[in-house]
Amino acid sequence: MRAAFLNQKGKSLTIGEVDIPEPTQGEILIKVNACGVCRTDLHIVDGDMPAPDFPRIPGHQIVGEVALSTVAEFSPGQRVGVPWLGWTCGFCGYCNSGQENLCDSARFTGYDLNGGFAEFCVADARYCFLLDSNLTDLQAAPLLCAGLIGFRAYRMIGESNKLGFFGFGSAAHILLQVALYEKKDVYAITRTGDTVSQRFARKLGAKWSGGSEEKIPVELDAAIIFAPAGELVPLALSSIRKGGAVVCAGIHMSDIPSFRYEQLWGERVVRSVANLTREDGESFLKIASEIQLETVVKSYSLDHINHALDDLRLGRIQGSAVIEI
Repeated sequence: MRAAFLNQKGKSLTIGEVDIPEPTQGEILIKVNACGVCRTDLHIVDGDMPAPDFPRIPGHQIVGEVALSTVAEFSPGQRVGVPWLGWTCGFCGYCNSGQENLCDSARFTGYDLNGGFAEFCVADARYCFLLDSNLTDLQAAPLLCAGLIGFRAYRMIGESNKLGFFGFGSAAHILLQVALYEKKDVYAITRTGDTVSQRFARKLGAKWSGGSEEKIPVELDAAIIFAPAGELVPLALSSIRKGGAVVCAGIHMSDIPSFRYEQLWGERVVRSVANLTREDGESFLKIASEIQLETVVKSYSLDHINHALDDLRLGRIQGSAVIEI
């Protein structure tokens, strides 16, 4: 089969041939139809995260069809999705308390395990989701990480009604639709001068959008930081009311600068989101189907994977990038 390999951090992926993997007990073999390109893929390729074992096939927003199954829960021909969280031990304190996303032994798709930038992949059946037929492969792929982890961050803001989304990319454009469905107001904050993303946010229904140097017209109830920029944390804290929360939704973020205690005082909260749970996935995919969520997608062939990564790195994508296999 053809696949894209990361052989060294900071280097482009290379396309090569490798044997189709064989599933062991508890796994399924998946013929990959599409795989979303996530900012986490960039962090892995660029070396922002500890290097995986090389060579590694990245990609963790996988949509495909079951080709071979070793478990009763899945049958050949069924359409499935594979997320970032690919395996946990199942018996530690975190796994036994509904916090499997924090398992110290967890393995992640496209990082510890070979992922979906390939014609086939294997996955632990416990961490695969059956997908609704009303979502196309291209539309469904970004839901498997941008949607799922964004949704976990969204759930952490509670009953807030005036929300700030700092960074308006793949995850934010998905969660904006969920927020509008729940009749919340979203204020989108982008990089200074990024008028394209600001117009995109307003087109999708944001109440207001502007650059990070502009004054947000209201006091926010809560904020989600999707951009991997630590300097946004003090800015977001200064934008929310007392008792509000700032949720950092990325797996990697640049260093957070110091800030005055007054910005945190008033029972404001800063917290991170780590990975996802299977319950997150089941809940979000149900909502996505109910509201007929639509992702804005730019598709690429496997041969153009590095072009897709460059476009994401340089902010040239509105919505989500997806590799169509």
